[in-house]
Amino acid sequence: MGILQDPQPLSGSSHFSSLSPVETDEVFNLLGAYRQDTHPSRVNLGAGVYCTDEGESWPLRVVERVEKSLYEDRDPRRHDYIPIEGDRRFLDVARDLVFSSSSPTQPPSHAGKRLSQQSSVSPDRVVSVQTISGTGANHTGARFLAETLRPGCVWLSDPTWANHHVIWSSVGVAQRLYPYYDARNCTVDFSAMMATLEREAQPRDVVVLHACAHNPTGLDPSRDQWAAIAELCRRKQLFPFFDSAYQGFASGDPARDAWAIRHFCELQPPQELCVAQSFSKNFGLYGQRAGAFHLVVNDASMVTRASVLGRLAGILRSEISVSPRYGSTIVRTVLESEDLTHAWLADLQVMSGRIKAMRLALYSELCRLQTPGSWKHIVDQVGMFSYTGLTPAEVAILRERYHIYMLSSGRISVAGLNTKNVQYVAAAIHAVRTQQAYQS
Repeated sequence: MGILQDPQPLSGSSHFSSLSPVETDEVFNLLGAYRQDTHPSRVNLGAGVYCTDEGESWPLRVVERVEKSLYEDRDPRRHDYIPIEGDRRFLDVARDLVFSSSSPTQPPSHAGKRLSQQSSVSPDRVVSVQTISGTGANHTGARFLAETLRPGCVWLSDPTWANHHVIWSSVGVAQRLYPYYDARNCTVDFSAMMATLEREAQPRDVVVLHACAHNPTGLDPSRDQWAAIAELCRRKQLFPFFDSAYQGFASGDPARDAWAIRHFCELQPPQELCVAQSFSKNFGLYGQRAGAFHLVVNDASMVTRASVLGRLAGILRSEISVSPRYGSTIVRTVLESEDLTHAWLADLQVMSGRIKAMRLALYSELCRLQTPGSWKHIVDQVGMFSYTGLTPAEVAILRERYHIYMLSSGRISVAGLNTKNVQYVAAAIHAVRTQQAYQS
């Protein structure tokens, strides 16, 4: 019998040479191309990051106050690990921000008192863990549901945040799309969405819903439409999965931006659901990765809660061990203080107000130029992003000829507009749209 040997690659070859290429992320590719562009009039409308009117990053004023305080406190435990499930105080205020209908300037939660007084959701029904921002919350939730609920498929809006597809593919759940965007009218295609889910969705299917400021379209259902979606999910026994990445950032009012989630929670008989929560946008903590995953269960027994928490902790332990603490400490410090929360709400008004102003400025300039097409959808949409209605061909010309960078879908980050470039962007869109209209 010959001696068995471990298979080795041939000289000069690799075990990994046969790997097929993987499609790279368009947003990060776009950002890389923008950075390499030296044109003085270049404009970045791709990245979902808030910028000031000077085009600079903006650490929130309230965040800077907390950072200064944390530095001066010099807590010797400031670099310690937090528990696997996360900082409990952070999770309490994060949970209350989502599920409580009271103003976040009310006294902070203590053992869920504010939540139980202001919402039909008992704090005992909510199991929460800390995550690596919204992406981590989405992935943790997707993996948990794939392993426990075992849905036949997950329903994603068409279009949706590109990372939703990557995340659900990674946990092996089949994906289906429900209609969402009416390209002809630049509105929510509500009737098609409802008809598709009514006809084809099955019990235990997961339905991913954007809590507010839908990414990438900037279009949200009305409250009446949200109520109809909630009733459909309850009746057909679908499992709602809310992605809440922009609470407070969309309208400037956190309670208003979480209305849809609370409405689902108030249905009778009660419905189970989950929420992936991010603090990247509304606290400007993009690189600090502060987030949370909340699961609302109907069985609030200690046994069930412990089992759910154990499963979630097991997922976290296998992937990240524990979450980072700096960003969550900032969020917790702000939301536990009435004074700091008032300051945070003021900062939210600054950001949401500037974005609304830029929407109006772009719309007004396109109207002034009499640019072909209807542009009212720009001011009807909300949040950081706008689905402009520009075609991939028009986007390509804007990038190549005018050095304006946006996704091929025509999605722009409105936060990339400012009083210095909005006229240039509008003029470029006008020139391209006029040329396209002439050629057609």
